Amino acid sequence: MPPALRPATLAAALLLLGATTACSVLAAPGTRVPGEPAPIPPKQVVLAAAQALDDTGGARIDLVREGPDGRRTAGGTLVWGDRDEAALTVTDELGAGQLTLRDGALDLAYQSGAAKHAERATAESIDPAAGAGPGGYAGGWMTALVTNPGSRAYAIAQTDRLGSLGAEQLAGTTVAHYQGSAPVADYFGAYRELDPQQLAAVVGWYRQRGVADIGFDVWVGPGRRLMKLRETARGSAGTTVTTTDVSASGPGDTTPAAAG
Repeated sequence: MPPALRPATLAAALLLLGATTACSVLAAPGTRVPGEPAPIPPKQVVLAAAQALDDTGGARIDLVREGPDGRRTAGGTLVWGDRDEAALTVTDELGAGQLTLRDGALDLAYQSGAAKHAERATAESIDPAAGAGPGGYAGGWMTALVTNPGSRAYAIAQTDRLGSLGAEQLAGTTVAHYQGSAPVADYFGAYRELDPQQLAAVVGWYRQRGVADIGFDVWVGPGRRLMKLRETARGSAGTTVTTTDVSASGPGDTTPAAAG
């Protein structure tokens, strides 16, 4: 899995958040909750939420991607840190399948009997839309399925382009909603696990499709809980939106679950 987020990088944010309440976190820029400290900058909130999720060692994730090429779903459990495992049910243009990850090796088996295998570095090669060659980049879907969502939230925060939309309700909880966008190269350049060759492939793939910027939304609940991510890519062929819901899961739980 991607390396753990560095505690030193987030120390200031964690100290600041520890001295405040959920009310101040949810306040919109320019507002002040009576009797509470000033609102916390969105970047610090999202960095702290990313670290908090990273520290849990695992989560239940449910993803939906919708765009010109159709709709895909995936759901299941993901474990990172001392262990490197995932068990997800995926549905794409080839039908329903089971995706497993163990020790950096991915296996995708469809109900039709077709099976695909890849290493983490070439995860995109098992995507039905993969290009030529074993590492053909295909839009990041498979990579997102086996990446700690905290790492993606960290990359979003590192662009330093987040604004607050204030508080709203999500799954019966009052959460903070942050939104922003960044050039493709800046956004993916914040993914520390991408080497220069991988970064060039990712950026080139998006540029070929006329995508100049990646839009993102982040929802953070009480206790610095990362609850939802959304990435939006608008290009010459239309708009593709990938939404990830994150919920608690024991780090030892890697039992496949049906996609939502």
